[in-house]
Amino acid sequence: MSIVLGYDESPGSRPALDMAISLAARYDEPLVLVHGVEPPGGLGEEFQAHQRALAEMGRTAVEHAVAEADRAGVRTVVEVLSEKPAQAIVDAAGRHDARVIVVGTRGESPLRGAFLGSVSHKLLHLSDRPVLCVPARDEA
Repeated sequence: MSIVLGYDESPGSRPALDMAISLAARYDEPLVLVHGVEPPGGLGEEFQAHQRALAEMGRTAVEHAVAEADRAGVRTVVEVLSEKPAQAIVDAAGRHDARVIVVGTRGESPLRGAFLGSVSHKLLHLSDRPVLCVPARDEA
């Protein structure tokens, strides 16, 4: 089993990182860091260049999370996927037999999140495993 975290280095994902590290340490399971970004449609060299750039940005984004997990003694697996974020997270959860999926929220209202198609809202509908939505910290 594992703990899967959808991570993008946004302010909303940082509290989720803390929670996921805590769960992974508590259950002595690996933390699977998932960063999914689907490049705009198309084919050819421009599409491939865009895909490579997004993959590199994803790897950079999860470096902080890997360092935090290392400091806590938590093993990590990194998956940077060219998929829409919610689908990438669900797919990784299946591959890694996730105990739970952890994801941050941006503090949007439920209606706004549903209308805009937030990742956390989509996960609640797509996932066949528990989804823990960690609220963003109030930085005020």
